[in-house]
Amino acid sequence: MPTPLPAVSPTRRGLLAAATLVMLGSGACAEAKPTSGGQRGPDPELLIDELTASLSRDNPYRDPDTAERAAARRAARSLVTGPSDGADVDQIFDDLGFRAHRGTDPATGRPFDLYLATGSDDRAWGAVLVDRSATPGTVIEVPHPGFDINTEKLGLAVHRKVPASVLLVAGAHRQAAGGDADVAHNDRSLFHTLAAEFARSGLDQIQLHGFADRNLPSSDAVVSTGSAPVTPVARRIADGLSGSGLSTCRAWAEKCGQLEGKTNEQGRAAAALKAVFIHLELSWSVRRDAEARSRVATVLAEQLTVA
Repeated sequence: MPTPLPAVSPTRRGLLAAATLVMLGSGACAEAKPTSGGQRGPDPELLIDELTASLSRDNPYRDPDTAERAAARRAARSLVTGPSDGADVDQIFDDLGFRAHRGTDPATGRPFDLYLATGSDDRAWGAVLVDRSATPGTVIEVPHPGFDINTEKLGLAVHRKVPASVLLVAGAHRQAAGGDADVAHNDRSLFHTLAAEFARSGLDQIQLHGFADRNLPSSDAVVSTGSAPVTPVARRIADGLSGSGLSTCRAWAEKCGQLEGKTNEQGRAAAALKAVFIHLELSWSVRRDAEARSRVATVLAEQLTVA
């Protein structure tokens, strides 16, 4: 089992409100403009860190209803192909309980749009960060932020190394609402709705998870494709991780301690769509080490951007 992050006492609402105040005090807002000092918009890393710090199994969570899922699919399509039928993406996300932030990522110099759930109610639906330098081609998914510790940090690092990528981060603790917030195993979640629509729109998916060292002591990483067929990019990633010094279990060739993601709902949807889906599990020893995470991010970026 992944090593859980201890629950924090402040509510999501209070922390995100504090984050918003901090960012507003430094010149950020939903429609960020360059400040007199040359800074542009909020730092996505700060806002995602604040989101993760606010997660608790005691926080409210609910699945979207039918109309909300339809709106989310429309928003996802618009992010990839551009607005259609007069769709206002900001307004769609606003109706779903998200606030729009945009600007230039200080780490990459590339423009971004960030849609962040406000946490003001039970629509704890996370964050969608889009690199706006080109049409999106890859989605990096973090279904268990905080619970699979540091997967959100790795996800952001990969996103910043892969131009024109989308970072999709869940917005609730995996154990919230009696486990309904475990979006990797909930095909009614907004996370799943967005991921499936991105796959339908042709984006490759890589989903990041973590496991306790004792659960598979012989391996640092497990690469699989869930229910989807094995793909060249999955093989390249496994080879790249091995080449970087990590002991890597390939789920299509050997047993990997029930960490293969066979029951992952996003993987099942990708299989039905014949889309690329990669399920990556990393040990705690790798996830806790900043240098090891950096090596993993470099390998993933290199292989995800191969033509």
